[in-house]
Amino acid sequence: MNCLYLDLQSGISGDMFVASLLDLGADKKLVEKVLNSINLDGFSINISRVNKANLDMCDFKVKLAVDNHDSDMDYLFPKPHKHGNHHHDLHDEHDHHEHHRHDEHHFHDHLPDHEHHHEHTHDHHHLHRNLEDVITIINKSCASEKAKTLAVKIFTIIAKAEAKAHGKSLEEVHFHEVGALDSIADILAAAVCFDSLNIDKVYSSPLAEGYGEINCCHGILPIPVPAVCNILAEHEIPMHQTDTQGELITPTGAAIVAALNPTFAPIPQGIMLKTGYGAGKRAYEKPSFVRSVLFKETLGQNVPASFSNDKIIKIECNIDDSTGELLGYLMEKLQQAGALDVSYKSVYMKKNRPAYELNVICSPDKLLSLSAIILTESTSIGLRYTTMKRIILQRESFEYETSLGKVTAKRCTLPSALGGQYFIYPEYESLKEIAKQNNLTLKETDAIIRGELYAKR
Repeated sequence: MNCLYLDLQSGISGDMFVASLLDLGADKKLVEKVLNSINLDGFSINISRVNKANLDMCDFKVKLAVDNHDSDMDYLFPKPHKHGNHHHDLHDEHDHHEHHRHDEHHFHDHLPDHEHHHEHTHDHHHLHRNLEDVITIINKSCASEKAKTLAVKIFTIIAKAEAKAHGKSLEEVHFHEVGALDSIADILAAAVCFDSLNIDKVYSSPLAEGYGEINCCHGILPIPVPAVCNILAEHEIPMHQTDTQGELITPTGAAIVAALNPTFAPIPQGIMLKTGYGAGKRAYEKPSFVRSVLFKETLGQNVPASFSNDKIIKIECNIDDSTGELLGYLMEKLQQAGALDVSYKSVYMKKNRPAYELNVICSPDKLLSLSAIILTESTSIGLRYTTMKRIILQRESFEYETSLGKVTAKRCTLPSALGGQYFIYPEYESLKEIAKQNNLTLKETDAIIRGELYAKR
């Protein structure tokens, strides 16, 4: 199974995402063909190699005939910037693509036959497209149906976020920068690249964001901008703030992540096939780029096919300064939040203190949310986790009429490689109810019903 892991430790924008997938081997010629097919004047694209953080990276750039202030640092950040003359790996409220002039020597290996520099005959017309206009443009392209569907999904996510931010209906939203040529090109290219790589599953790190304010067509806005906040909240995307002054997550970048719906977890066991780096357009002291990893998941490949097996995460921590009430409440919260199992065991810690070791079993997508509960609802100041494999027996629930009444039971069957035996377990709640109805003890009820189940199996 082809899997993609997105390393977003320094944020994400549309152009950075596209560049990282191109670096993985996405079809450049197809991207060129699709963007040519939308028949819109006023832009050209460059795909080149740049060096950032002493690493060779891909750069995807949409060059516009009309300046949209994407590289104007005085416009984007009116206040004095703490890094002085450095140009920065920020992105406008929406995606940014222009380097400062002295960076132009980095651009080479241009796409052939796609350097069309047409005059924009309708002044800033691209700033006023609505969602229907954009969908029409996408659907008229020669992209595959899967790529079109993904591109429309990304734009719809942005439209909903903008509508909520500005208190408008979806039909009333005009995209301004988001609906501009550069963003149409970014999003359509992103969808085409993703589709061309035949990816089955996506994993991702949490998103990293900066801080401060940014100037855009709506005025000066706090970072993360409202559209990004809405996307992250709506799609439950984890984010953490860094000490970088500026915007690292653009609405387009956030919408791409939301549309791909990744599992937010450490990269699972697998064989790395290739790593792609997509460069940001401005150089922070810590250079920004998206790192994409293409890999084949191998977890469970050595287990016989007749086994039902999957991957789980085990979270552990030691707690020596908590009351029983807090520990009981913590267990309830973890179970309600989707933990597969929660348990405590007694341990002795430093200074011979009696303590408890908390063990939580969960699916990989629950790692971050359950870790947050542990660290906020307990007195623990840290935890550890590991990825584990497990073998699961085939299970089925059924009802059986016994001499004491109808009981709900569970049949668990071993794989044929392990003998194919099966075991039957009456469900506790069902046994408890029958015991009450028949005025018997629970152990008497259990013995009678188990005897009848095994006698007639």
